[in-house]
Amino acid sequence: MKAPWTTPMRPARMSGGCIKRRRELLRSQSGQSLLELALITPLLLLLAIGGIELGRYAYISILVGNAARAGAAYGAQGLALSADTTGIQTAADNDFQNNGQLVSKLTVTSATSCGCDNGGTTTSALCSTLTNPSAGTCVAGHWVVMVSVTASGTFNSLFNFPGIPTPLSVSRTSTIRVAQD
Repeated sequence: MKAPWTTPMRPARMSGGCIKRRRELLRSQSGQSLLELALITPLLLLLAIGGIELGRYAYISILVGNAARAGAAYGAQGLALSADTTGIQTAADNDFQNNGQLVSKLTVTSATSCGCDNGGTTTSALCSTLTNPSAGTCVAGHWVVMVSVTASGTFNSLFNFPGIPTPLSVSRTSTIRVAQD
């Protein structure tokens, strides 16, 4: 007697009626895949377009944040540069423009703040002159100057989605401590 795993398996024979019914069943379902594809394609296309638009929005947000950081980095190089609003604006515009964006879509504002740093806690104080950082008095700790740059841009979607405004406003702020000469 041969072992059962060594005997070749033969397909079961179908009678003529079984084969005919199977062909009819397959023929009646021949357009089902095409119909399913036609129904799901608009949904997949909408998801793809939404993903692309979300990626474009994230890209513009990153570029606006980088422009704010570039302006703050320019102003943080020294006390005189922290008050140079034109230079801060130019640094932010150049960063934004170097990434292929229109400078007309970017708005940059900057502000300088002073305070007394005592163990990591900064207490705000009035900046009398930026060229003389010792003009502020600190009882304990040391005098610090910070430059804050806010960049704002707009994102225009390629398609109008219900409930989402067409030009979206993107605003990022970067604050860096100014190096004192």
